[in-house]
Amino acid sequence: MFDTMTMTKTIGALCGALLIFMLGKWGAEVLYSTGGGGHGDHAQQAYVIEVEGADDHGAEEVEEGPSLEELLAEADVEKGAKSFSKCKACHKLEDGANGTGPHLYGVVNRAVGSVAGFGYSGKLVAVADTWSPENLDGFLTNPKKFAPGTKMSFSGFKKATDRANMIAYLQTIGN
Repeated sequence: MFDTMTMTKTIGALCGALLIFMLGKWGAEVLYSTGGGGHGDHAQQAYVIEVEGADDHGAEEVEEGPSLEELLAEADVEKGAKSFSKCKACHKLEDGANGTGPHLYGVVNRAVGSVAGFGYSGKLVAVADTWSPENLDGFLTNPKKFAPGTKMSFSGFKKATDRANMIAYLQTIGN
């Protein structure tokens, strides 16, 4: 009725399964770590894409500083190109190549809502006529605040220098 060999195999199988589970958990933590150290350490994410219905408890205040003209005069196009990596999941730079969002070829000083074949939410046309650097700055600061009801779920660039770099980069695309 009681076989020690069967009992040993059963206990060994349970210990092996537990070991595999613990190694899998450790491996997942290593692969998907955000860099936080110990308890109470919170890693700073590179960017946040807000979702409708999410609360704004992590929103930061927009910094005050030099004017947009001053920032654009000193903008770094290369940094703007790097920052575009946050946008390329939804936007394309090629003329006519729409993604989830409209293409951004020649966007600076282009009429708002004018990309043929793209279904805009209609909220953008109500807040601006053209994508001037000033309007782009307002939109890139906080799209949902600039154009309430917009489909764009990106939370925006909080630093004015990041926005200026992005606008300077976009000015080089098709303009």
